[in-house]
Amino acid sequence: MNGPADTARSHRDTVTLVVDGVSVAAVRGQSVAAALLSRGGATAWHVRTSVTGAPRGPLCGMGVCFECRATVDGRELVRTCQETVRDGMRVDTAAPAAAPRACPAIPAVPRHGSCDVLVVGAGPAGIAAASAAATAGADVIVIDDNPAPGGQIWRGGAARPEGGARFFPGTAVVTVTPSGAIQLQDAVGTRQVVARRIVLATGARERFVPFPGWTLPGVVGAGGLQALVKQGLDVAGRRVVVAGSGPLLLAVADVAARSGARLEAIAEQADRVRLAGFAAWLVAEPAKLVQAVGLARTTAAVYRLATFPVAVRAAADGLVVTLRSGRPGRERDRDVACDILACGFGLVPNTDVARAFGCAIGADGVVVDERQRTTRPDVLAAGECTGIGGVDKSLVEGRVAGLVAAGAGATAAPLLAEVRRARQFAARLLDTFALDPRLRTLASAETVVCRCEDVVAERLRGFTGWREAKLLSRVGMGPCQGRVCGTATAVTCGFAPDDVRPPLVPVPTGALADAVSP
Repeated sequence: MNGPADTARSHRDTVTLVVDGVSVAAVRGQSVAAALLSRGGATAWHVRTSVTGAPRGPLCGMGVCFECRATVDGRELVRTCQETVRDGMRVDTAAPAAAPRACPAIPAVPRHGSCDVLVVGAGPAGIAAASAAATAGADVIVIDDNPAPGGQIWRGGAARPEGGARFFPGTAVVTVTPSGAIQLQDAVGTRQVVARRIVLATGARERFVPFPGWTLPGVVGAGGLQALVKQGLDVAGRRVVVAGSGPLLLAVADVAARSGARLEAIAEQADRVRLAGFAAWLVAEPAKLVQAVGLARTTAAVYRLATFPVAVRAAADGLVVTLRSGRPGRERDRDVACDILACGFGLVPNTDVARAFGCAIGADGVVVDERQRTTRPDVLAAGECTGIGGVDKSLVEGRVAGLVAAGAGATAAPLLAEVRRARQFAARLLDTFALDPRLRTLASAETVVCRCEDVVAERLRGFTGWREAKLLSRVGMGPCQGRVCGTATAVTCGFAPDDVRPPLVPVPTGALADAVSP
């Protein structure tokens, strides 16, 4: 029974939203997406309707996919996973609200500013870079399109850049202007900043492999589920299947289980031979081995290797996912009922901004030397955008990049051996969790590949590459601008990524004029 103190605290921690005209209680600090999904019921995950009228729900939970967009206080196309609930907020999932209301005040980058070092991204690598550069005496600005620092790994934590670095949330790179200034977009409008050095710490995003049913509400990215839980999504008592590939699956399953979810299955597409080799290699990395053993211990009962989803369908009480196991020619399928299917096939480096700067991109990500310098003299890169290697790699690369950017590269020398070890671990990850070739054929002719424009697999057959497919089918032309379907078509169609073109994020048309102004 709650006492007076509990009642008062509960009242303080609760806000009321008006969702499609209906009052909904939410927890202060939740994202709007988490509040919508926590309502419960079969329709809770239906947040928007696609261009062909299909129901859709959040996918990435990180502002990449734009699948959770709605009208918030009259502002259209708001990514609800990037917006924090406020008392009295109006959310319309079908039509714009009648009257716009002011958006919350956030710090805005000066209209025309300058700094010694601009850090793009405020995850572990960005925070490490900004802190190192600022401590070394540089004037540092850090931007991130999320509402708070920390990235995916430290989402919701207290980590912030140190040493006097200035942090601006809700801010993204639009383009590089002809004069060399970096054009930014925030809630207030467009801004331009000139920096002596730039550190790209843009992280990674999930790789999605299309299969029948993957666009259904309730199917979310593995990292997307982790992000939404950290944003306040209530998963207590919900049946969860986690599927795909990589160490992230165990971390997501652990977060879900500790939040009260019922784990029905964890399906890892890598086989026992590759995982055994990886485990043997971890003996040389005691800290990582202890972490892996701890995660495996809590999930071993439902962890299955050489297993992957081939289809998911809606049911009266949730979803039914079909999991396939076994070697080619000896495969067997089984159906598993769940409320949430969290599915992601590893991570891919986020190189869009690096491409816009003209930096060379290799098979593993942004090409850098041992001191994190890219092929462009004034741009450095660190963390997952240079290769997927986890938080330890991000932190040490970030520190090195920050010191070099601040002109204190000599003090980074003791860190270089650690950088080399981190990159060796990244290479091992890439080899261990390479995708099974069978995943390339999961999409049926009618499977949607481009979620923004509802382009199906059949429509993409016969094209020679990404650019031709984009011009003739509209794949990659929606709000996410190919961030989801670009990697998906790389798997299903063999398309190679093309050069990015500005704007890197959706912006008002007036912002394009700012980009070309003298």
